[in-house]
Amino acid sequence: MDFEFSAEQLSFVQEVERFLDEHDDPEVFDVTRENMAQIVDTPERRAFMAELGRRGWLGITWPKEHGGQEGDGVYEHLLNESLARRGGPQIGKGVGIIGKTLIRHGSEKLKAEFLPKILRNEVEFAVGYSEPNAGSDAASMQLRAVRHGDGWMLNGQKTWTTSAHFAEWYWVGARTDPEAPKHFGITLFLVPLDHPGITVKPIWTMGDERTNEVYLDDVWVSDDYVVGEVNRGFQYISEALDLERFTMFTFSPIAQRLELLCTYVAGARRDGAPLRDDPVVRRRLARLATQAEVARVLGLRFVNASAKGGAAPTTEASEYKLYATELSKRVADASMDVAGPGSQLRVHTPGAPMGGRAESTYRYTVIDTIGGGASEIQKNIIARRKLGLPKNF
Repeated sequence: MDFEFSAEQLSFVQEVERFLDEHDDPEVFDVTRENMAQIVDTPERRAFMAELGRRGWLGITWPKEHGGQEGDGVYEHLLNESLARRGGPQIGKGVGIIGKTLIRHGSEKLKAEFLPKILRNEVEFAVGYSEPNAGSDAASMQLRAVRHGDGWMLNGQKTWTTSAHFAEWYWVGARTDPEAPKHFGITLFLVPLDHPGITVKPIWTMGDERTNEVYLDDVWVSDDYVVGEVNRGFQYISEALDLERFTMFTFSPIAQRLELLCTYVAGARRDGAPLRDDPVVRRRLARLATQAEVARVLGLRFVNASAKGGAAPTTEASEYKLYATELSKRVADASMDVAGPGSQLRVHTPGAPMGGRAESTYRYTVIDTIGGGASEIQKNIIARRKLGLPKNF
């Protein structure tokens, strides 16, 4: 494959950058929120994403019959990376996880109700897969959905649901057949989060951002809001996780953090000598720069494989997610080590090395290795699906 972008693609990037310059707003763009900057959790961010929708940029790869442009996925990639580079909200969840799954598997009613709203950014979703005893292993979920009239009664608990405190709809998996093998018997539902049987309680992460526990007590859901076929939800979840592992862990923030570290090293002094002349520091930065190029190319391999059609490529998604998020941790470790004691100062602290980014990045990058399936899960996927190793190797 060609790892260079075409003139047309670069022209699109320039158009996006001009748009972002025109809409520059500190209430919308904040790189110090690290990867949590991607969520659309304020009125200002929702208005900004609605403007993206009016330009047709929220449905670049969608079929024209559903309001999209049927464009190449590389344009969606370039848009997301430009947004991430500035610490802005991104298009991953509604357009990718929810929208693309509905296009492939949703009923005509669900498509008609939700797809236009997604393209106009008139609706926000929370995703409910993880449970207290089913974190990265979504197939182990036990939240029960029992047939009740012309619908289902849901009871149980979800955890690590990041957007539940501001979203309107819950994209939630539940076990509809407890006798089936764990990868079967799961069904996806769309549930309004203002349902009286839903309780949302905050969990504050080590990255100073809110996620949530969600309790569902006798939450009735009509058959109209079942996504796809009953008992085939895990297959849909797996497709959506491949998209999440790529679109929600963008490369641009990693590159930006590495550039920030390199800029600091270029100007800093230690014991009276320029830090840039320290051979240990130079070797570490050179290694990180090489690894960053590997991560960038792994991302482009995913885009290239996705362009061939069909479901998102699983192993390419896992390879990118594993390598990129672990690299992000290594960049954070290096920032703390190289900057010394001052790296422990919080972000925006006057005089802090790198504006205090090292400390917040160090805490938050740990979370990146867990969301969308922990690194251990990605290794298992690669081992089984690409290397052909048995499950119990």
